[in-house]
Amino acid sequence: MNKREMVLAMLAVCGEDVEFSPVQVQKGLFLIDEEAEDLLGRKLFDFIPYSFGPFDHTIYLDLENLEREKLVEVRRTDKLRKFVLTPKGFEKGTAALGKLKPEAAEYLKEVAVWVRSMNFHQLVAAIYKIYPGMRKNSIFQDFEK
Repeated sequence: MNKREMVLAMLAVCGEDVEFSPVQVQKGLFLIDEEAEDLLGRKLFDFIPYSFGPFDHTIYLDLENLEREKLVEVRRTDKLRKFVLTPKGFEKGTAALGKLKPEAAEYLKEVAVWVRSMNFHQLVAAIYKIYPGMRKNSIFQDFEK
């Protein structure tokens, strides 16, 4: 599985027309990369400590490419944006999920549900608690430790 397929799989794992915020995508993929390396066989991303914790800029490049290919739709409201798969993207994301070992697909779903259950501040704080090293370059040094 490559990075692009993992992005599609994560966006598909909770079902059709499910929205993910940018922080939910970044932190979800970070957790999968960190916690499921043995299930996936290797790390796919290159996360660094950044302004809001773990960040890999290539994820946004992948999402932009997926949007151009009409596999991902970016929904904007006020200052917020959400990523959601188009029907064709959901089909490809579901196919990518099928490439995973069942236990990897289940973990992916657990992570996706978990990151979607929190708002921005809750999610960033939770990541900092689990991975304090990712706080290093954060602009939110006062988050709960």
